[in-house]
Amino acid sequence: MVAVVAPQAPQLRPMRRDDLNAVAQIEARAYEFPWTLGIFRDCLNAGYACWVLEQQGRMIGYGVLSVAAEEAHVLNVCVAPAEQGCGHGRRLLRRLVDLARWHGAKRVFLEVRPSNVRAVAIYRRAGFVEIGRRPNYYPARRAREDAIVMAFDLLPADDGDGPPAD
Repeated sequence: MVAVVAPQAPQLRPMRRDDLNAVAQIEARAYEFPWTLGIFRDCLNAGYACWVLEQQGRMIGYGVLSVAAEEAHVLNVCVAPAEQGCGHGRRLLRRLVDLARWHGAKRVFLEVRPSNVRAVAIYRRAGFVEIGRRPNYYPARRAREDAIVMAFDLLPADDGDGPPAD
């Protein structure tokens, strides 16, 4: 008899400094105009909520959230291109929204390229609504691209015993 071992489910955990190279590599594969390693380092230094999603010791995605003055801002959610379409982006977004709620935010904001149709759909399904546009926000090959500004109003957390569990 042969035992079949199911792959371990991806695990969420806080981002560490030693994750930065892997994060930057995923970013470079996923985006034409990626964040730099320095931007990720600055996010960690600023104390932003930076989380990674890994499976069997291999990083497959990450998210970055800032929270201040009862508002949260999803700064980056990214899943490695080979891992997209499996629900990992939804899971990362859900974690960031839970963390925003735990930190006392009343509303979560984000910007997304209109051309990033999959991300727009994920955000809409999660309850984000378009509240405006930022003209010429993103770099692009020909002309700059607008950003869709989206927001999600948070309900109070069920309990205040600690950060949300995965």
